[in-house]
Amino acid sequence: MSGPRPRRLVIMRHGQTVDNAAGIWQGHRDSALSGVGLAQAERAAPVVAALEPAFIVSSDLQRAAITADHVAALTGQRVLRDARLREVDVGDWGGRSGAEVRERDPEVMAALGAGEDVRRGHTGETIAELAVRTRAALDDVIAALEPGGLALVVCHGVTSRTGVASLLGLDQMLAGKILWGLDNCHWATVAEATRIAGGDVTPTWRLDHWNVGVREAPGHPAPGA
Repeated sequence: MSGPRPRRLVIMRHGQTVDNAAGIWQGHRDSALSGVGLAQAERAAPVVAALEPAFIVSSDLQRAAITADHVAALTGQRVLRDARLREVDVGDWGGRSGAEVRERDPEVMAALGAGEDVRRGHTGETIAELAVRTRAALDDVIAALEPGGLALVVCHGVTSRTGVASLLGLDQMLAGKILWGLDNCHWATVAEATRIAGGDVTPTWRLDHWNVGVREAPGHPAPGA
């Protein structure tokens, strides 16, 4: 094959937060990175920076923004913040433990477990709504990329999976079953591709990597611990 490399997106999840460690629902809650999360960001940063992103975009929530800043410190770039890349809004579940949410809203949790796209926390979002804003943000990133360029997008667990699924044309509920989510400070890579069917050439995206991360050094806690 010849020609320029396809444009690529590296979509990365933030490091572990204090709420992740405590099993707390976050959503738009602006929780801080834990000590483990800061260490994860420090280890991942040189690996991601070596991919030479043309630019870096992150959610404006501090857990993603600080993770992105670790990479930017090595590339000399300024991180662009985009609120459309925030995690799915979980409404009044934000700040509550998983056990508390299951006790308060067992019917909603059962529906989620059955693969239904129900609204989180009564006043939060559905995945369909999240997909609209996430895809709009990714489309703007793609539009700003030169041929062969790579952009780094740092966001959240559900947001990253939803964005990747949208680019790949996957049903969101199916994506939830087969992709699950990215581990803390892990990333996915998607690249431009073409689909040929019946003589028609259709531009699309392909998944090159999923849930890539940096191996822990001996004596350090595992991601998510």
